[in-house]
Amino acid sequence: MARVVLVGNLAQLTGGVAELEVSATSVKQLFQQLAALHPGIERHLEEGVAVAIDGQIYQDALFEPIGPDSEVFLLPQIAGGAAPARRLHAGRVELIQFPGSRPATNHRALPSGEAFPAGVSDRR
Repeated sequence: MARVVLVGNLAQLTGGVAELEVSATSVKQLFQQLAALHPGIERHLEEGVAVAIDGQIYQDALFEPIGPDSEVFLLPQIAGGAAPARRLHAGRVELIQFPGSRPATNHRALPSGEAFPAGVSDRR
């Protein structure tokens, strides 16, 4: 069975269980098994965690295979930075508030409804 190590605050979401063995053959199965055993971790798995399998870190790991002798590390997302992230949604910019980060403050609205962070010039 594969050995799974939960790093950082992920172990707090499992009642302190930081290491376990699973029979999952893919990261998707691993996430399903973890969510069934520890429902408090499911939201964090859905929002994204870093996955390292046998020392290799994967960006989109959901369908990566896990061997019976594999060692899998799950690492929580790292939050930081002063400004919220932005994404393009339906032709407009939308501010994204990440879990655990502080709400954006001191923003001026533009006529289009978008916002400039304070200190960023809107002069043309």
